[in-house]
Amino acid sequence: MARKLTITEKIILNHTGLSDIKPGDIVNARVDIALGNDITAPIAIKEFETIGIKEVFDRKKIALVPDHFVPNKDILSAKQAKVLREFARKHDIENYFECGEAGVEHALLPEKGIVLPGDLVVGADSHTCTYGALGAFATGVGSTDLAYAFAFGELWLKVPESIKVIFEGKPKKWVSGKDLILYLIGKIGVEGANYMALEFSGGTFKHLGMADRLAISNMAVEAGAKSGIFEPDEITDEYVKTRAKRDYTFYRSDEGAEYARILKFDAGTINPQVAFPHLPENSVDIAEASSKNIKIDQTVIGSCTNGRIEDLRIAAGILKGKKIARYTRLIVIPATVDIYRMAEKEGLIDIFLDAGAVVSTPTCGPCLGGYMGILADGERAISSTNRNFRGRMGDVTSEVYLANPAVCAASAILGKIAGPEEVL
Repeated sequence: MARKLTITEKIILNHTGLSDIKPGDIVNARVDIALGNDITAPIAIKEFETIGIKEVFDRKKIALVPDHFVPNKDILSAKQAKVLREFARKHDIENYFECGEAGVEHALLPEKGIVLPGDLVVGADSHTCTYGALGAFATGVGSTDLAYAFAFGELWLKVPESIKVIFEGKPKKWVSGKDLILYLIGKIGVEGANYMALEFSGGTFKHLGMADRLAISNMAVEAGAKSGIFEPDEITDEYVKTRAKRDYTFYRSDEGAEYARILKFDAGTINPQVAFPHLPENSVDIAEASSKNIKIDQTVIGSCTNGRIEDLRIAAGILKGKKIARYTRLIVIPATVDIYRMAEKEGLIDIFLDAGAVVSTPTCGPCLGGYMGILADGERAISSTNRNFRGRMGDVTSEVYLANPAVCAASAILGKIAGPEEVL
């Protein structure tokens, strides 16, 4: 009798020439999309050229997105972006996006229908796992691995074990996907899913849209996971059917598939979370965080985790008619050009500006301490981004607290970490 497979195992198996696989197997897998950005792709391009390969494996299956330091912040970043541009021109890469049409890669690719359910996606960026929200197997790789994928359209990988994470119950008001993943990481730790696939399911996700799922899959890597994946459903189909320009496949785990662990949580008991420095696992309830009267210098709303239009709408709803605290900075970064346009048409940009915020062109910028919001010594920020490691946003003595956009907006108004109820 055939072995029961998880969704992750099914997708990987379908991208090999094998008849069966199991966790721990090393396989060669065909790649549907190979992704690089302006930090990681130049290294991959250099290695690609060192190999001596004249042509990429498929110009339609490579995506190059300059987003970390674009618009360029200095000469070095300009040179990095130039490498991408010249490689894309030389090989006629279909999915190359110049800065005026691009945005944060992990928001852009789903938006453009480049990544689809059933795909196997590799990217030289750890948050490539974001695309698992669409029912794809997606994982981060090194730049040399990316070079090989550019050349041959395949990579070897170890088939991961899976942890099934079940959320049931309707989330409370102001609780988002960001809070569920921070809560999970707080329970299992930043190494709790090392080289495993986190598979998310349960009735809670009928109440949460694609933006929430993308945020959850995005941060799977913060628990050490190889990937974070959702079984596609009607919400997935609604999102991809108008975007897809090629066929896609919905995979689902078999009844009786084996998991390393099965975790169950009642989402209705979870409140907004705040992750304290210097690890995403340091998550606490907003009530506890607010009670500590933690003053902040800066708030960032954006990134591949929470820079989508749904996130900006939530933040604007709290900020409307209010001003941010004196001596506090609020930086709002729509994740893509299309999101920026939507925010402008809906009047969200005016709300942010009236509140005293700075609105940036799409960029990863401050998330990795690149630019557009570097912290000085001793400064504190609350951010809707995904990492709060020591020195992540600037000086090694600075601190970063992670939260959802609603908490970030409320905190900007009061100049200290606070929940939305404190300003509404």
